[in-house]
Amino acid sequence: MNKVCEILNIQYPIIQGGMVWTSGAKLAAAVSSNGGLGVIGAGSMSMDILREQILKAKTLTDKPFAVNFPLLYSRVDEQIEIALELGVDIFITSAGSPKKFTQALKAKGKKVLHVVSSPLLAKKCEDAGVDIVIAEGFEAGGHNGRDEITTLCLIPQTVDTVSIPVIAAGGIADSRGIKAVMALGAMGAQLGTRFLMTKESSAHPKYKELLTHANFDSTKLSIKKHVPVRLFKNKFYEQVKELEDRGADVSELSELLGRGRAKKGMFDGELDDGELEVGQICSLVKTIPSVEEVMEELISAFE
Repeated sequence: MNKVCEILNIQYPIIQGGMVWTSGAKLAAAVSSNGGLGVIGAGSMSMDILREQILKAKTLTDKPFAVNFPLLYSRVDEQIEIALELGVDIFITSAGSPKKFTQALKAKGKKVLHVVSSPLLAKKCEDAGVDIVIAEGFEAGGHNGRDEITTLCLIPQTVDTVSIPVIAAGGIADSRGIKAVMALGAMGAQLGTRFLMTKESSAHPKYKELLTHANFDSTKLSIKKHVPVRLFKNKFYEQVKELEDRGADVSELSELLGRGRAKKGMFDGELDDGELEVGQICSLVKTIPSVEEVMEELISAFE
């Protein structure tokens, strides 16, 4: 049996990325019910909403699902306590040190995955006791590593560095991508953008429709001085670029970002003024099917 499937108790080593404002209970439950690992993205959620979404997912599927916790958020300790209280068994951490929560979670019998952007960080995860690393190339949407290592380079180097299973992420949207990363030694694949563009995703319909018209150059890794993030090129992106081009400092960039921009763009559908985080692979995805239809295509990689 595939090691990732064995550890996570899932049928196929296909993981749905835990994306802010777009991956709630409905999406996570649909992915899990169809044999993958669905993930609730806690980064954008208040305590009450996170509790509500975990409880809702439990009513929608009897299969394992995970919650993703970006460690850069100030109230992540409270979020993790809620997940523990509600019986979540799989924790995915990112954007911080794997040492912070791993041993405490493992002591409670939980499975821990951590997202990394380099082989060095993967080794630190292994040393911290993480069960699986998710090695994410900088093609990915949302927050990215500063080293700008592509998935094609990152996966074999990470596989050669650690003995724990490696899941590949960044720039994967179909069964061809899954086959490619598994040929490089990954034991599974995490997909964000492909699942963002499904009927069950909580991304605004206008945002999904916009992405079906994306071109190969529609995204850019930005805000490297502050927190590197891949953005869709819209009016807000142009404001970010203008600040960066004139050498704005971190405080100016933070001020621009700190106005609920991500919710405004991805959840509320304000496509000009909102922050639109999405992977470089969006130009390959031209449809908005159900999760079941996506999983059927992805599973063909293993049949």
